[in-house]
Amino acid sequence: MFEGFSPETVDFLWGIRMNNNRDWFLEHKKDYVNYLYEPMKALGQDLFIPFADRPGNLLKVSRIYRDARMHHAVPYKESLWVCIRRDVEWWAEAPCLFFEICPEGVSYGLIWWKPKVSALEAFRQAIAARPREFLKLIKDTEKATGVSLTAQMYKRPKVAPSANLAPYFGWKGNIACVVDEPVGPEMFGPELGKRAGEFLEKLIPLYAYLNRFGG
Repeated sequence: MFEGFSPETVDFLWGIRMNNNRDWFLEHKKDYVNYLYEPMKALGQDLFIPFADRPGNLLKVSRIYRDARMHHAVPYKESLWVCIRRDVEWWAEAPCLFFEICPEGVSYGLIWWKPKVSALEAFRQAIAARPREFLKLIKDTEKATGVSLTAQMYKRPKVAPSANLAPYFGWKGNIACVVDEPVGPEMFGPELGKRAGEFLEKLIPLYAYLNRFGG
């Protein structure tokens, strides 16, 4: 059960940003495990409860170690995240529900970062065929969450069959519905997990809909 992060969590994240090297990390590895990794793992398990009986969903908890094969300039990440997604070859091509913490605060919500061109074409065909269903889903989602969807747009918008669908025909990537919370007293304690869990549950209908094309 998630009991919350602590000021020590933030101290560690700032520490790794300012001292991204093996010696510093090994000296503070217990802090990483106790104040960051274990709480994040517990939070992920709590967030996954509504999905436990939904076939095809996975819970992934990131690690702080960067992939050495990618030859990164620094060995460690400056944030940690959990995500709920389908079992796909590359996570960015499918919609994800996520929670991330970094030195500045936390973010959580839905993101479809790098959808395939073919997935977006199928998406456009689907919303053109049943526009009322899709537009109602968007309206219900934004009303429930209080957060508007955002996306990276094509420089040359795709031709839409109606003005109501035009904004969504322009979607190219980084499709998101996300809450950002800065570091503060509200970040410490179990209530953060409850807020994030309630927000992600409100995104389930949209997540399921987008997975028709990205999973």
